[in-house]
Amino acid sequence: MAIVEPLAIGAHALRRSDVQAGDYIVVIGCGPIGIGLMKLAQIIGANVIALDVNEDRLRYTVGQIGVKHAFNVLEDPVGRISELTNSDMATAVFDATGNKKALETGIDYMSHGGEFILVGLSKEELCYSHPKIHAKETTLKCSRNATIEDFEFVIKHLKEFPTASFVTHEVHYTEMISNFDSWLDPKTGVIKAMVNFD
Repeated sequence: MAIVEPLAIGAHALRRSDVQAGDYIVVIGCGPIGIGLMKLAQIIGANVIALDVNEDRLRYTVGQIGVKHAFNVLEDPVGRISELTNSDMATAVFDATGNKKALETGIDYMSHGGEFILVGLSKEELCYSHPKIHAKETTLKCSRNATIEDFEFVIKHLKEFPTASFVTHEVHYTEMISNFDSWLDPKTGVIKAMVNFD
C-alpha cells in the first residue's frame, strides 16, 4: 500500500489525458512516477515508449514493466518515435522528470493535435517556440496530485504491478538519515526506497 500514492500521481496524469487503447504515448523519465504511469497506461491498452538517459532504468522498464520500446533520449528519440509510429508521433507525451530541457523538448515527440502533459515539476521558467506549438495545435496540460478516483484505479490494478522489484531499497527508520542522500542518485539503482518502522 505504500506505493499506492506515487502510482496515483501517474494515474491522475493519465486520466487528465485523452489517451485511448491503441494510442502511442511517450513517457519521459523512468523514475517511480514515470514507471507507474507506463504500467497504468499499458493496463488501459496504450502502446508505451519510454525515454530516459539512465540505461539501467530503461532496462527495468523493458524487463519488469514490459515496455516494448525504451530509448535513450540522447540517441535520436525523434527519429525512433517517428519510425515506430509511421511518422505520426505520439498521441500524448508525459514528462515525469521536471527537467527543463525535457519539458521544453517534449513537444518534439507529439503528433499533430496531440497532448503534452507536464507531471514533473520544475522551478524554472519554460520557453516554447509559438510557431512550433501552434503548428501542431498543441494541447498543454499540467497534472498535479491525485483524487479518490485515481487511488481507486491504482488499488484495483495493484496486483498487475511488479511491486517487489519496484521497491529497490528498504531501511529501518533509524538508518534513514544516513541513506537518504544516496536515494537521490539514480546511479545507486534506486527506483523507490521504503522506510520500515518495525
